[in-house]
Amino acid sequence: MPISLRLPALLLPALLCLNLAQAQVPTPVPALPHTKPLRLPGETQPIAPGTRRAAPIPELTLTPPMPQVRQIQYLSNGHIEVASAVLLLLPGEVAQARKLAATAAARTLLARPSLAEVDVSVYNKPGYGGFGGPLPILTLSAPRARLQDVAAWAAGGTYERAWEALGSTPPNPGNADRIADKVRERTINFFGDVNQTLSDARTRTASRVRGGIQDGLLYGGNILKPVAALTFDDAPHPMYEPLLLDLLRRDQVRATFFVIGRNARAYPYFVRDMVQQGHEVGNHTYHHVRLPALSLSAAITELSLTNQTLRGLTGQPVKYFRPPGGDYTPQTLDAARALGLATVFWTDDPADFQNPGDEVLESRFDRKLRPGGIVLLHDNAQETLGVFGALLAYSRKRGVTLTTVSGLLGVKPGAALGAFSQVSVDKSVPGH
Repeated sequence: MPISLRLPALLLPALLCLNLAQAQVPTPVPALPHTKPLRLPGETQPIAPGTRRAAPIPELTLTPPMPQVRQIQYLSNGHIEVASAVLLLLPGEVAQARKLAATAAARTLLARPSLAEVDVSVYNKPGYGGFGGPLPILTLSAPRARLQDVAAWAAGGTYERAWEALGSTPPNPGNADRIADKVRERTINFFGDVNQTLSDARTRTASRVRGGIQDGLLYGGNILKPVAALTFDDAPHPMYEPLLLDLLRRDQVRATFFVIGRNARAYPYFVRDMVQQGHEVGNHTYHHVRLPALSLSAAITELSLTNQTLRGLTGQPVKYFRPPGGDYTPQTLDAARALGLATVFWTDDPADFQNPGDEVLESRFDRKLRPGGIVLLHDNAQETLGVFGALLAYSRKRGVTLTTVSGLLGVKPGAALGAFSQVSVDKSVPGH
């Protein structure tokens, strides 16, 4: 037998031991104490322990000021500059939301001629909780070249790069008294009893050695092919999305974005941009909530709402899912399987959300990048924009092509995944 074919078989026992050593001790998921006012899941965006504060984002001030403007920030990816403006409206100003958003966009572009685009998020001032809080009532993407279209929309016309929640009913989040967890993806954490942990370790080992989806789980691709998947979590974000998509377009790289459903609902045009540019969108739950503590029905609702949102925007079925925080249980996997979703983990996580500095970020990426790997980045990590070109240079030097999860698996865009075991679900669960 050729050495290349014997190698995976020889690695199986060693990797199984390694996975067992890394597996979580089967401990119950602790209940979160209700010591603070209850919030809908997702109202606080996750922050990893030990995260360093990111560099301050430059701000722009309008003269004369608009009283509704809370903040205007801008960033560059080295090629273009994009601004994000936040407006807070009192109840009596909501009827003028379109006009105020269009005015803020036009004045921002006028104040800084180097800007290519401004993205406006309009919120109700009462109850405003930041980007991860209650959804905006209106969002607007205004490229400089589309200002006339924006003005026509403000006067009552239509514009495909605007979204309004006025008069719409948000999806039922199910268990509305959950508190959002604040942990970002860093480690893969399985919670289960001894037998379940052994079974998960065997599946993880099989996926790593053989490559591909094993019983609905994906930990890596074929290690003999010089391809790795490039994935971004927590999309879309109004400040970072246009900058990241521009970088990917310039380098002709395709990626898989694991999308938070509520973010996709408020910024649908960015999700459409992803698909139009050849990228892939996956499911990252509706509220970015950790799933182990949820019932099967509640977990399916989180995934189903996101599937419905994404399919409505793209016209394509959703094939992949990544659990927030990397936390999962057998029930989490059952929820994904019930919806035909393959659960995707990662092999290369440079922890860009920790803002470790350019050199550290590049070193971590280079050290873990390998054929058949899955790279985990975040679309809202400021440092990633600055080092993205260097990360691509490392991958080219290694001879590893970065692509989508489907590209890693050799699955054609739009094609269905091969069958894997599924669980039966109650037909009353949304999406069934």
